Amino acid sequence: MSPFAKKFLIGTGVVVVGLGAFTGWVWYGNPTSEPIEQFEGTKPRIVDPQPETIPSVSLHKPIGWAAGEVPKPAPGLTVTRFAEGLDHPRTLYTLPNGDVLVALTQAPKGAEGHGIIGFIEKLAMGFVGAAGQPADDIVLLRDSKGTGHADQRFVLRHDGLESPSGMAYGNGKLYIANDNAVLAFDYKLGDTVLTGTPVKVMDLPAGGEHWMRNLLLSPDGKKLYVAIGSSSNIGEHGLKAEEGRAMIEEIDIAKIGNGKWPARPYAEGMRNPNGLAWNPSTGELWATVNERDQLGPNLVPDYLSNVPVGVHYGWPWYYWKTKQDDRVDLPIPEYLSDYVRKPEYALGPHVAALGMVFGGAGARMGEAYANGAFIARHGSWNRRPPSGYDVVFVEFDDHGNPQGLPKPILTGFLDEKGAHGRPVWVQWAKDGALLVSDDTGGIIWRVIDPKAAPAVAPKPVVTAPLPPQLDLKGDPNRQYTVDFKRDQKVRE
Repeated sequence: MSPFAKKFLIGTGVVVVGLGAFTGWVWYGNPTSEPIEQFEGTKPRIVDPQPETIPSVSLHKPIGWAAGEVPKPAPGLTVTRFAEGLDHPRTLYTLPNGDVLVALTQAPKGAEGHGIIGFIEKLAMGFVGAAGQPADDIVLLRDSKGTGHADQRFVLRHDGLESPSGMAYGNGKLYIANDNAVLAFDYKLGDTVLTGTPVKVMDLPAGGEHWMRNLLLSPDGKKLYVAIGSSSNIGEHGLKAEEGRAMIEEIDIAKIGNGKWPARPYAEGMRNPNGLAWNPSTGELWATVNERDQLGPNLVPDYLSNVPVGVHYGWPWYYWKTKQDDRVDLPIPEYLSDYVRKPEYALGPHVAALGMVFGGAGARMGEAYANGAFIARHGSWNRRPPSGYDVVFVEFDDHGNPQGLPKPILTGFLDEKGAHGRPVWVQWAKDGALLVSDDTGGIIWRVIDPKAAPAVAPKPVVTAPLPPQLDLKGDPNRQYTVDFKRDQKVRE
């Protein structure tokens, strides 16, 4: 054998072994035996990080639902098909007259990451059936006979939509969030076609790894809130790529000047905020947020939290308030560590928490689910064993705070054969049933306690304001990052 042939064979062998090791790590690396319950609730266990240069992957082949198959509901609940045969249904919105809007949508072109990570993401999305040309439709579903099944279906709008997701209605306007802009359409309830040219309310940073843009109107209809995810995992594309991202934006739609609506950052440091809802007992804004990847199978928990104005949750520099991510090579804003807020409730690592609604007046899920939040956990792509792939309920106490561990409401989306479906969004139907979109199965599920009467609204939480601080009390050193030491001099 010639020297050239020997070198060629050795080089080929090295490549084959390297590819084998790479493939083995991606598909089988970094499993965990820790119960996910340790990483859920108000006091989750926060383990030491296990940084992954290359993410491990745990994907499940989409197999759909056979005729008559349904997910498994919690005891006392029943589940049926409200609508089926839909092309990747994701977000849902129920109009005041009971018509249900569903966005048939997928990621815009170029939304995946860059380099080897982007390559893995592209393969993963193709494997789970999330690749391809999105329909970019808003479809109207109508249960005209009150049977719990949508017997009428209309394409409300197709033109001018680009990966639409967020929807909200108020003051005769239907607001739709593309991945790159918030649009306002004139809309009359009951119409089955959305005509006319929309008004652009606000430009949004387009695409990125997190492209969904959820919308929520304030109770008085004067403010519009927009959830905007980051373009990356930990800011690896630089701060400029994250301008206007990883945040919730507040738009004052009651005011307009020079053809523009005033807007401000409402909350920041949230890697990928999704579900937005008002807590009916406290009036607070709450959100679900997807946290960062590649720190191991048990970090970092996705979370549910109230969102006060001006809050910062630490992304990309910090997670769970005090934990600094050493992988981030970006300058930390001054004093950020002093005011990062701790999330209220952990939903588990890599569960991909998306849609969220609170229980309230009219809901028919039974007394056990009268006060709390229902959350769709889309399911992990990088955890072994998998997490999510379900709809859960987080119970709240009489003071408006979450408690306990997530309770399963709808399971059975994943089994040893593959993924029948993946829950994305939750929304109330007019009759009090909980609607759940399943983008992999192409189905809208309807969950209800058939014996339950419509629930009453949770009691309002009324508290007196804190008294003003008139005297300086406490340790003045607390305003500094480092404590004073005895006889230490500080240079002004």
